[in-house]
Parts: sequence; C-alpha cells; structure tokens
Amino acid sequence: MFPLKDDNPRHGPAFVMWVLIAINLVAFIVGLSGTRREAFEFVTTYGFVPQQFFDDPTSNAYRLVTSMFLHGGLAHILGNMFFLFVFGDNIEDRMGHVTFLGFYLVAGVLATLLHGIFSAESTRPMIGASGAVSAILGAYIVLFTRRRVLTFIPPFFVFWLPAWFYIGYWALLQFFEATRGLFMPEQAAMSAVAWWAHLGGFVVGVVAVRFLVSKDDIPRQSPLA
Repeated sequence: MFPLKDDNPRHGPAFVMWVLIAINLVAFIVGLSGTRREAFEFVTTYGFVPQQFFDDPTSNAYRLVTSMFLHGGLAHILGNMFFLFVFGDNIEDRMGHVTFLGFYLVAGVLATLLHGIFSAESTRPMIGASGAVSAILGAYIVLFTRRRVLTFIPPFFVFWLPAWFYIGYWALLQFFEATRGLFMPEQAAMSAVAWWAHLGGFVVGVVAVRFLVSKDDIPRQSPLA
C-alpha cells in the first residue's frame, strides 16, 4: 500500500521538510555522478557499517547522520521522500520547525543504532531515511489518529483509509519482519531492508511526540474509535 495524500491541512509552511527532501535528493545525485566504483566508495564512506561503528564508535559516529541522507536506488529515495512529503508537513506544523528537525535527526540516529545492535557483525552499509521517516509515522498515528490517507493498492485500487489503520498495518508488518529475523538470522542477514530501524524509528516517534507536543494537542480517543 502506498500513500498518495492525506486529508490533513497544515497551517503554516513546512520548509524544514522541503530542506530535508532537497538534501536527500542532492546527496542521491552526487552519489550517482561518478563512476560505479566512486558510487560504492561514497556509500562505504558515509553509510553506517555496524561492525566498523562498534569497533571504533568515535571515528564512525558521523555515519549515524550521513547514512540518513543516502539511498540505494530511485525506488528507495522516492518511497522515503514521498512518505516524508505526505506525513512530515503536519508533524512539522504541530512541533515547530526547530523541534521537528531535532526530532527527525535524533530519531533517525536512534533507529540506526537499533539496527546496528541487531546487526553488530554486519559489514554491509546501511543507508536511507527510513528510520527517521518511520518516527514521523509514529508521531502521526498519535497526533492524527482519525485523519484519512488516500492509499494506492496495486494494481489499480485507490481507497481512503483511516490513518490508524494504514499506519498500524504498516507498523505491524515491520514488527513481523523484524522479529522473524530473530528466528531466521541467515535470512535476516541477506535482507536488504533494515526492519529494526523501521520498527525502532516508529517506537521513538510514538514515545517522543508525547514529550514534544503539548498534551492539549494530543487526541484522547482510542485509535480504534
């Protein structure tokens, strides 16, 4: 299921969201601008490599941030940026620009660390904004439970779904995929998706938004109402 838009108007400009999208796009173009070898070196230099990080955290700490702005392909970056576009503006609107930026970066770092904990011996670079974007989804389901998301379901179905259902279903998939890796470690090691980063980012978003947004702005109704 892919989100096309929501029915949640914002009340001010979301320029931090647009800056984040621009930085991701620029980094993606830079990564493609050289030879294949240069592109590989770019990813291995700025991507998060769990084994290298835990061997020398101080020298590799920068990767926790830089890896968030790299992507492995067109589908990867378009998917992340579209989720950021659909859901991020309302979170920025509610949190404020500076708080939203801090929330995005810190959540992304924590999500990356969680992935590293469950893949401590991996030498494969982790890249992508998925952890930070997942935190936005976590914040969204808390703040905008009853809003609707226009959803594309391949091959040609389009439905308005409640935000609690759309994001809840997405989170459930991340949970199953992440925990399945605990019982099938060989399959998890071969996966190109950092499921724990997705799940960790989502949980960070659900928890952190309650401290970053006024309690008066958080709906009190049940998500299943």
